[in-house]
Amino acid sequence: MPHITGRIRRRVLTPKVSETLLEKRGFHRKDPESQRLLETVGARFLEGYGHAVAASSTAEAEEGLRQVPDQFRGFAYEGAGMGAAMLDGIPGLGRGHVRRLLAGEGAAHEYMIYVGIGWSMGRLPKFLWADIDALDPLLRWLVLDGYGFHQAYFRTERYVRQRYREARFPWPAHDHPEYAGNAIDQGIGRALWFVCGTDTDLVADTIGTFPEARRSDLYGGVGLAATYAAGSGERELTGLVKRAGEHRGSLAQGSAFAAEARLRAGLLMPQTARATRVLCGMEPEEAAAVTQDVRPRGAATGPLPAYEEWRRAIAARITGGEEGLR
Repeated sequence: MPHITGRIRRRVLTPKVSETLLEKRGFHRKDPESQRLLETVGARFLEGYGHAVAASSTAEAEEGLRQVPDQFRGFAYEGAGMGAAMLDGIPGLGRGHVRRLLAGEGAAHEYMIYVGIGWSMGRLPKFLWADIDALDPLLRWLVLDGYGFHQAYFRTERYVRQRYREARFPWPAHDHPEYAGNAIDQGIGRALWFVCGTDTDLVADTIGTFPEARRSDLYGGVGLAATYAAGSGERELTGLVKRAGEHRGSLAQGSAFAAEARLRAGLLMPQTARATRVLCGMEPEEAAAVTQDVRPRGAATGPLPAYEEWRRAIAARITGGEEGLR
């Protein structure tokens, strides 16, 4: 049970659950079932965040996270990643919270924790952001994915409706800084699944308002959210593939990432299989295997970061090389 200090931290640092309600955010409500799903995701995220900021130890946080149902535990770990990064960033609360979270049971949720770290960037001043050099060089782009999600989720008017893009993002300054906008767009794409209430036609219509050069990354984020969070049936997903057109490979790549994240954490759900069968033409295990088969084993030698080379290789493998990331 959290110490009184932890309970105070939770009360002071945790956003209100009402901030995740679709009506509060002004997001589209497709139907009651999808609304409940997306709002539950938000509530479980904040639950995981609360465990991280209130616990007196990583083991105590893990005990609480273990109680979250399989369908939503990954989102709780995403919230815990944000909470741990907030504790690391706020002076006087100590360091190493993210490192300890990743070293324990959180290792199986590494992707989600990295994304959660990105959320903290939307709440902390730049000089308190996480140390990128302490993170996996391949996966740390997921942090910017998380930042993009946060911005589109909480600053929807600017980042979605006005299609704002940060021209010179100050992170990571020493590793392909020109790619930062792409990684942020992947997070914005994930957020569109929530902004549009899992309505696949509205998702595609919204992406269509963005410049063509940004759509591949946006579809990659949508594919990940449609598979990991779910919320749409086979017919809707089939329509999404058709609407994606030349960006079908991006959609499949995001879906494969989601399958790998759920399988790695032991959180596979029936909805995961439904999505990968439509978006990838594969079972989740097959799609996840692709991500590992083509995963870069060293630093990139070309003009693109290894992370983008990885994404393109996944898309090409799934689509038979006909449609990669465009």
